[in-house]
Amino acid sequence: MELAEVIRRRRMVRAYDGRPVPSDVIDRMLAHATRAPSAGFTQGWEFLVLDTAEDVARFWDATTPPERAASPSRWLRGMRTAPVVLVPLAHKDAYLDRYAEPDKGWTDRDEARWPVPYWYVDTGMASLMVLLTAVDEGLGACFFGIPPTRTAEFRAASGVPADYEPLGAITVGYGAEDHVPSSRARGRRSLDEVVHRGRWSTGSSGTSGM
Repeated sequence: MELAEVIRRRRMVRAYDGRPVPSDVIDRMLAHATRAPSAGFTQGWEFLVLDTAEDVARFWDATTPPERAASPSRWLRGMRTAPVVLVPLAHKDAYLDRYAEPDKGWTDRDEARWPVPYWYVDTGMASLMVLLTAVDEGLGACFFGIPPTRTAEFRAASGVPADYEPLGAITVGYGAEDHVPSSRARGRRSLDEVVHRGRWSTGSSGTSGM
């Protein structure tokens, strides 16, 4: 599939038909994730792969608040049909260590030096590689957050060390035929609404804000 078509077709898919995803397809998704850019080529991300019914069920049991488990929403019922869950994990210490190395010129691991937390930025870009590869493989996928009140339960259930932070999770599978992307109802913002040329503007991208 051409890149432009992959980008055009990318959607968050929230319901799946239950077919298993071949392991070699998952491996390709993760291999493409390792091609994402990273500050200082730190590559401070890792992925937890949950691709058995037992592992997936344990993930949802750990991350779903009790009140939502007792009365699951349409979103949760659909998401739980995914046969695979991938959890991207950001490793801040890897970045602090990398930029304290001689070639970077910093002499300490002071987090205040960072203009933004690149351990999150880079892990997000690696996650986007997974989402795009899913489209190219004829799959659906959805990136979503783990409730902060359930992070400890997730760590305990999956054995994730304290210095690795889950950025969210990605469900993967073959999209259900009756799935309707929520973006159809909301619509997509136009270039004129999101692009500012030369300086900040209001209204269309060509109108200066005074």
